[in-house]
Amino acid sequence: MGVLQLQFLLVPLLTSLMGAGQYVMQDAALMNYMDQRFVALEKRLGKCNQDILDYVEEFRAFSKMVLSRLAGLNTYKAEVKSEVQNLLTRIERAQRDIDYFGSVTDSNTCIEVHEDLMKQQLLEEAEAKKKLKLMLNASCDHILTGIKSLKIVKKTGDKHGSWMKDPGKKHTKIYLLNGSVNNVILEFANIMAFMENNQTLNARRVTLPFPWQGTGHVIYQGFLFYHRYGSLNEIIKFNIQRRKVVGQMLLPGAGKIPAYQLSPHTKLDLAIDEQGLWAIHAEPETGGNIVITKLDHTTLAVEHSWDTTCSSKDAEAAFMACNTLYVVYNSPSGGTSRIRCVYDVLDAVNTYEIPALHFPKRQGSHCTVHYNPKEKQLFAWGDGAQIIYKLHTEQK
Repeated sequence: MGVLQLQFLLVPLLTSLMGAGQYVMQDAALMNYMDQRFVALEKRLGKCNQDILDYVEEFRAFSKMVLSRLAGLNTYKAEVKSEVQNLLTRIERAQRDIDYFGSVTDSNTCIEVHEDLMKQQLLEEAEAKKKLKLMLNASCDHILTGIKSLKIVKKTGDKHGSWMKDPGKKHTKIYLLNGSVNNVILEFANIMAFMENNQTLNARRVTLPFPWQGTGHVIYQGFLFYHRYGSLNEIIKFNIQRRKVVGQMLLPGAGKIPAYQLSPHTKLDLAIDEQGLWAIHAEPETGGNIVITKLDHTTLAVEHSWDTTCSSKDAEAAFMACNTLYVVYNSPSGGTSRIRCVYDVLDAVNTYEIPALHFPKRQGSHCTVHYNPKEKQLFAWGDGAQIIYKLHTEQK
């Protein structure tokens, strides 16, 4: 074969091989390009997923913030409503005072009140007192003249707490509410079960939907009345057997300062006497003096309110007995507790003639003193001890 023939055969073959190489190089470039595109796409998808996760986290945080703001708004709304009610009450009192003084005095000279007008005024005052006595059942005619003995029933629980017995006719159960903030009541079948050593095993536990604040709660006719923790002045009515809240109310003027200077955890103290349910608190507007309010235990409606002359300074507790407020005072360091201020809402006794009444044979302090009208005894909590005081009484 000659050189020309060989050249004629090799040239097409080389040309074909060079074309195939170009196709291989083009396919490799295409695959490399596609790989780069897939990697870029995966990166973008990863960034998109991360952005979605960040958005979800931000949305959750925003939702929590909104819910927190709404909760705070509800609390603020309740406080504003309470302040408005308190302001209206003060305005009504001031208006009554203005009307009264305007009817009997003149801005420049003293004028003589007509005899008929004076008689009418006296008749109206007598009628108002008569209605008040009927409302408060004037058959309650005794007054406390002494504290004759004490019995330390048990010593259990924290420094602050409250224990009591429902003063209803057939109630024998004892209730223990330990601490100034808690939501569990211990219920005992009777006083003997309470006095046994292992109190937890013998007690029925009742959990409240809202915790209490302070030690000023009471139990009356199967219902617990207490100051709701975290609120300014909300009173809760709780059915113990059915374990449900059946009533709520805001007490105007209460909650701004402690009811008693020596018991700062108690802003609102509730009490039971022969006439039913009372609320005791102090107000800055009265110079820190104690205010008492008669409540309808069924509806929690306010029936009447009195600004007393009893100061909350150096006071540690108070109780109501037969329409009369008794305020217990002590020294800040603890000592002999004594009753130094008495306020009768019907003016049936001259409270200034009543001597100071001392709690016998005990040095210390009380965070709770509650009167039981059925047994005519005081149920007190002093430095973690549960105490019963027996009383001396006389007719008004």
